[in-house]
Amino acid sequence: MKLSRVLAVLVFASLTGCGYNRFQALDEQVKSSWAEVVNQYKRRADLIPNLVKTVQGFAKQEKDVLLGVTEARSRVGALNLTPEALNDPKALENFQAAQSELGSALQRLLVVSENYPQLKSDQNFRDLQAQLEGTENRITVARNRYIAAVQEYNTLARQFPTNLTAKLFKMAVKPTFTVENEKAVETPPVVDFGTDAK
Repeated sequence: MKLSRVLAVLVFASLTGCGYNRFQALDEQVKSSWAEVVNQYKRRADLIPNLVKTVQGFAKQEKDVLLGVTEARSRVGALNLTPEALNDPKALENFQAAQSELGSALQRLLVVSENYPQLKSDQNFRDLQAQLEGTENRITVARNRYIAAVQEYNTLARQFPTNLTAKLFKMAVKPTFTVENEKAVETPPVVDFGTDAK
């Protein structure tokens, strides 16, 4: 009887420093941070139909751009990256690529709007554009929080002695957002104002 109590005390003492509960707390933090990322991406996707409709009223001939935005939004809507799927680097990469494609399509739409002074002066368009810009900022903040949460979790998963707990309970390092083309980011943009400017 005494030996079993001693063993129980030793097991309890060893478990309190194993980091298991910290892993659970950080995993919940990662899931919560991810939910905010998804929430902000959804906010952006919800703005798109109104933005497309407004632009369409002024720029009917820009069908390719409008169709591109609509199709990119549709592809994003088809992806559902659950917190459980966050452990799959390929799923995160696919989600990230679809969101990037949608962001590029939106940028093309906003560039097209520059050709239509009446559109740029439309209050509805300006309001939608301001909401979209605010949402892009919120997406950046949410992604940064998610990246920080994943970093904290991954640090715990790699440090000794908690890495032993991670291995024992199969708590793998989580993938995070990455820049699609790091070399392109390192290269400064070329600014060309044209040679025929006087």
